[in-house]
This record gives sequence, C-alpha cells and structure tokens, in this order.
Amino acid sequence: MGDDVQTLPYGSWPSPIDAALAAAHDGHPEWVGFVGDEAWWTEPRPAEGGRRTLVRRRADGTEEPLLPAPWNVRSRVIEYGGQPWAGTTDADGRPLVVFVNFADQRLYRYEPGGDPRPLTPVSLVGGGLRWADPVLRLDLGEVWCVLEEFTGDGPTDVRRVLAAVPLDGSAAQDRDAVRELTDARHRFVTGPRISPDGRQVAWLGWDHPRMPWDGTELVLASVADDGALREPRTVAGGPEESIAQVDWAHDGALLYASDRTGWWNLYRDGEPVCPREEEFGGPLWKLGQRWFAPLESGLIAVVHGRGATALGVLDPETGEVVDAAGPWTEFASTLAVHGERVVGVGASPRSAHEVVELDTRTGRARVIGAGHDDSVDPAYYPEPQIRTFTGPDGREIHAHIYPPHHPGCVAPGDELPPYVVWAHGGPTSRAPLVLDLSIAYFTSRGIGVAEVNYGGSTGHGREYRNRLREQWGVVDVEDCAAVALALADEGTADRDRLAIRGGSAGGWTAAASLTATDVYACGTIVYPILDLAGWGEGETHDFESQYLETLVGPLAEVPARYAERSPTEHADRITAPFLLLQGLDDVICPPAQCERFLTRMEGRQVPHAYIAFEGEGHGFRRAETMIRALESELSLYAQVFVLNPPGIPTLELNK
Repeated sequence: MGDDVQTLPYGSWPSPIDAALAAAHDGHPEWVGFVGDEAWWTEPRPAEGGRRTLVRRRADGTEEPLLPAPWNVRSRVIEYGGQPWAGTTDADGRPLVVFVNFADQRLYRYEPGGDPRPLTPVSLVGGGLRWADPVLRLDLGEVWCVLEEFTGDGPTDVRRVLAAVPLDGSAAQDRDAVRELTDARHRFVTGPRISPDGRQVAWLGWDHPRMPWDGTELVLASVADDGALREPRTVAGGPEESIAQVDWAHDGALLYASDRTGWWNLYRDGEPVCPREEEFGGPLWKLGQRWFAPLESGLIAVVHGRGATALGVLDPETGEVVDAAGPWTEFASTLAVHGERVVGVGASPRSAHEVVELDTRTGRARVIGAGHDDSVDPAYYPEPQIRTFTGPDGREIHAHIYPPHHPGCVAPGDELPPYVVWAHGGPTSRAPLVLDLSIAYFTSRGIGVAEVNYGGSTGHGREYRNRLREQWGVVDVEDCAAVALALADEGTADRDRLAIRGGSAGGWTAAASLTATDVYACGTIVYPILDLAGWGEGETHDFESQYLETLVGPLAEVPARYAERSPTEHADRITAPFLLLQGLDDVICPPAQCERFLTRMEGRQVPHAYIAFEGEGHGFRRAETMIRALESELSLYAQVFVLNPPGIPTLELNK
C-alpha cells in the first residue's frame, strides 16, 4: 500500500467488485446427502435463470453437475420448499435418485445416464400437487414424502399428509396410486423419519396460527407389515414448545431438538444430552432442515451455537462437543452422515458457503465441493465487527458492523462515512456472519453496512425470539434505529447519510422505519409486506397466512393495530426517497402490496423508483435481476448522499 493510497470521498472509491460479480456469487450449496459413498448436493446457477442443479462428488474427487437446464431441483411445498431430493444405490451399486422439478413440481426418478422419469401426476387444481422431504423405501418399492395437495384455487385451499409414491412410475398419471400414510390431522407436517428396524416412523406436525418456532408436536406411529402407519400419537412438543427436528439414533433411540428450556437443545428418548444456553436447532422455514445427524458410532454431528453456528460432534454419553477445526464460522442447517464422515455447508467472513467434510476419526475437516474461489483480491473484502448495542429499555441488540474498506483508498480525515442498515427477512431468522459480495459491493466503495439481528431474531434463545410477539413494526424498527443512531453518536457513521434496506420481512421493517422515524435519508424496500390487513386476509400463502396473529396480534381483536403499523396506511409520513423492488411472480409478498402503496404515494412529490421484475418470485435468483437491483440501489444512495461511484447507471427517480 504505502504511497499508493488515494484520498477519495466515501462512496467514490473504485472497486473491482461489480454487480455482475456479486450476482454470480449469490446463493449457495444446500441439501447435502450421500448416495452410496458419494456426497451429493444442490447448487445455484444464477446465470441459467436462477435454477438449481444436482452435483455429485465422485470417489476420485471430481465434481459432476447433473441434470442440465431446464431441470431445476427445487420444491415449492409451503412455498419456501424443503429437501427436494433423496438418493441411494441399487443392488448393483448404481445411483438411484428421486427429485422434485420446480417447473411442474412433479417427483422424478433419475439414474445418471438416463432421462428423468415422472413418478407423480399433474393436478390442475389450484397450486397442484407438490412434494418434499423424500425418503426412499426400496424394500417397499416406494418413496415416502410430504404431499401438499391443493383442493381449490385459494392459497389456503390445501391439505398436507405423508404419502408413499410407487417407484415404478405407476402413479405418474394416476393420483389414486399414491398411498396416503396419514390423515390431514395437522395443517403442516415434516417428512417421515424411519426407525432403524423399520417398525416406527416419526415426524413433526403443527397447526395455525402457530409457526414451527412457536410450537410443534412430535408424532410417532407404528409401521404395519403392509407398510401402513398405525396408532399415531404425540410424544413430545406442544403449543409453546418448538421441536425443530427429529431423527433416530442407530440403536433405535429417538432424538429431537426441543426448546422447552428456552434454547433448542438435544434430547435422547426424552432426556437432555447436552443442556446448554445455545441453539442446537433453528427456525424451520424449509421442510427437512437438519441441525443434527446421528452417526453409526452413537456420536451425533451437530450444528450449534449462540449467534454464529459451528459444526461439532456430540458425545451423548458425556455431553461433550468437539468442534471441527477450520476457518468456517457459520454452518447452514443441512447435514449428512455416512460411516464416520459428516458433510455440511460452512462459510466465514472471508469465504462464501462451501461443502465441508469432517472425518470424525481424525477430526480433520476439508472442503470437498463448491470451494470458495477469490474472484477478486480478498483485500477488498469487508472486515466485520461483531457488536452488541443497547436499545430501548436497556435491551441488548446484536449486530454485525461492516465499515468501509478498501486497500488503496481512504477518505478525507474530516469526513464520516454513509451507512446502510440491513434488516434481515423472516423476521424469525438472522443475518449470518459470512462473506456476501453484495455487502462488499458497498463497503469497497466506501459505504458502511450494519446488519442488525433485531429483537425477534433467532440464535439467541426463545426469550430474544419472543420479543417480537405482537411487536413487529415496533421492536424491529426501534432496534435498527438504535444501532444506526449509536453508530452516528460514536462518530462511526454520518448522521445525515443513513439509509435502511431489507427484503421480505426486512422490506417491511425498512418501509415501517421510513414512516415511523426520521433516522434515515432514504431506503431500499425489496419484495416487502406493506399492508398488514391485506396480507393477513388472503393475499399470501398458507404457511404464513396466520403468522401475523403472533407478530402483530389477533386481527379480530386488534384491527386498529394492523392499520396503525402498516406503511400503506401512512404513506403520507414518508418524506425520504426510496427504491421499491418487486418480483411479479411473488406469491408470498405479492405485487399488489407495492401497487397499493404507490397509489397512496401519488402526488406526494417524494423521489422514488419502482422496478418490477418478470419471472422473479420471492427472492431474486436471476443474475440480470440482481445486477439491476444492486446498481439501482447504489444509484439511489449516490443521488441522496451526493456520492460519485464510477460507472454506475443513474436510477431515474419519479416524483
């Protein structure tokens, strides 16, 4: 560095991290599994319309992507999806895989070298037939999974059961050939977990208005000789106890992660095996997420932590956990085991998500797939700080602070940097501390980012999570503002150049922050919720259709609260410029929400832009969409904060 360092205003630093580079790195591998001795997983392809493909890692270490475009391995069950594939080897050792194809949501059988063959029929009723979290039963010639079946055209005209699909293709045109294993006693179910002797099956179920992190039931049933399930009974869980995952130890013990103590901890046949004030589970946004996986030795692979998550091996006899050594500071909720091998997906502030294998005999962990590749000099990556701030009533607020960072640029000594507060989606979720080139896109240009894990976020126990009960639009808004103002008060950020941005539930928090506070000079609102009453009365999908009952309160009892907190109802309070981004195929936060909001903004003379993307749903997946979204966001900040980022198209703001 030395004499090569330039002094340039914040926001004008030249960066090699452009929007195309950030888009190419969006998404990460997930849904790891074993097919025989081979590790397989799904991987995103942003440049191929945002589809996901299956990847296998052969014994010689080579990676082979399977299923060319347009195949897209992704389930739409509960709209967020779930485990979309399962595999094993046949009697000759050849891979046999079933997977869900996104376009038609049919379940397909696939043997490498041949074409996929459909196993399930198409239904033209409502959202059709959908499948997730499959388990192969070669002994019965079936695949057992979750069936989501629409019974009408409305988003809540739906039933969910466990079902058995014949592997011979006989149900491909015949719905009656699908064998239902359970009745629809629960509105929501996870996939079946079969005991080692094949005599019992366990799964999770829950009902409106609860979300799975509020309360679930662990159901156990016997398997008859003909494959039918008998005597289903609830053995754990309840309205205020969230069981996040269930599985079986190899000796037949029932394992599950419950938050009955206020933290998701592991239980073996109902007894705690490692009671700690940290999480061994998480919010079940997708069916089939795994935070633990039992090994043949009796040990249990675990993804655990308080805030950040580590990959470890738990000895249920002693309660001791030994974590994998390595650079990864965050592991995703996907795990697979085979023999003494554990496969997961790990990342860090210096590396994007990669497939990691841990050998439990040696304790050695290594990257085996989707390895992080520095496409630019890592000197341009941000250097985050893990911080805790004090909010209203003295409550703790967890956040990750990413100051502006550039190896060859500094700002004039008297200038404070602009900062963008990022509100994560969910809202029952959290921002992981991992390398995100969308963040680096801003920090390398001289714009700071503050990711706020506001009250209601996961990773810090049930009490922290429950702070948002009936307080959504209050606690999240207050916590984001408290972090922004604290950064300004301590001289880290420029008080006059603060922005807020978020997507989905984070889009709600961003919009609510612009209507309820004067903290921010502008905001970026991405596929948001803006009108609570409309969203809660049939505008969204079934899974979240009663989420607001706990986040805001029962609509029948507190209708005024729904209006009072909705940005659409208070568009007249917005004076700060904003950018609104929306996918036109979004069934979770539909475009109607944005359109009503914009109608209320007409004639208000507030500079804004609305960009709607065809072919995009909830969460942008196409490279060209992500490029335009990032460049438009940067242009908004450049205009409002009076910055001069080189080479960025100017976003036209309407009034």
